[in-house]
Amino acid sequence: MAERTKIFFISDAHLGLYPANRSFEREKMLVQWLDSIKGEASEIYLLGDIFDFWHEYRKVAPRGFTRFLGKLAEMSDSGTKIHFFTGNHDVWVYDYLPSEIGLTLYREPIVRDLDGVRFFIGHGDGLGRGDNGYKILKAVFTNPVLQWLFSLIHPNLSFAFGHRWSRSSRFAKGIIAEPYRGDEREWQVAFARETIKSRPFDYFIFGHRHLAFDIRIGEKTRVINLGDWITNFTYAVWDNKTLELHSILPEKEKGILRKTIQG
Repeated sequence: MAERTKIFFISDAHLGLYPANRSFEREKMLVQWLDSIKGEASEIYLLGDIFDFWHEYRKVAPRGFTRFLGKLAEMSDSGTKIHFFTGNHDVWVYDYLPSEIGLTLYREPIVRDLDGVRFFIGHGDGLGRGDNGYKILKAVFTNPVLQWLFSLIHPNLSFAFGHRWSRSSRFAKGIIAEPYRGDEREWQVAFARETIKSRPFDYFIFGHRHLAFDIRIGEKTRVINLGDWITNFTYAVWDNKTLELHSILPEKEKGILRKTIQG
């Protein structure tokens, strides 16, 4: 068997998104892709909003996603390291997935040195300045007291709420991502430009925006947004030398925004 050396990154699959039949088809596509890379993946980073709604109780976890979770468990058992970042839609992941699959759970961005290259990795929400309304909402969702109060609601009611929220979201209505906002107004890019003034990084890798882009800041730093698995079906792969952003759909590959801006 060939040595597994590549590291893969995906985000924003929003499994469980209304309507259910489309979500199921996207789950099968995701599982097929995972199966295609299992022989070469040493690690997989799932950068948030993998589920459109997730809430687990001490003795109750969401139904569904059997094929996806089974494939992750298979890969984990075979030695692939799986890293799961909570997003704004699956913030209520607790200990079920780490204990059942063996993945590592993160709630905040992390810094990693891979093959001597420095990475800043996170879901990409609430970074830097601005977006204050969202930051307030995130503070509510991550408040331990409010999380405990929500856990007192019967699962039938809490999941009915979650599914109704999913059905009314802009993603369910087909409104996925705004166009690129511009170099100064794209928060993830602005955050990266500000960060490297004091801390050097080679790559910033984010999700959340549902817009697949690869922005080079000056000569060295790149900011990569992983897009999504609703319309883009994009992923990034690190091959020990460079990081590249791709889509499993050839026509979507051409739509990835690639540009260089002044550092």
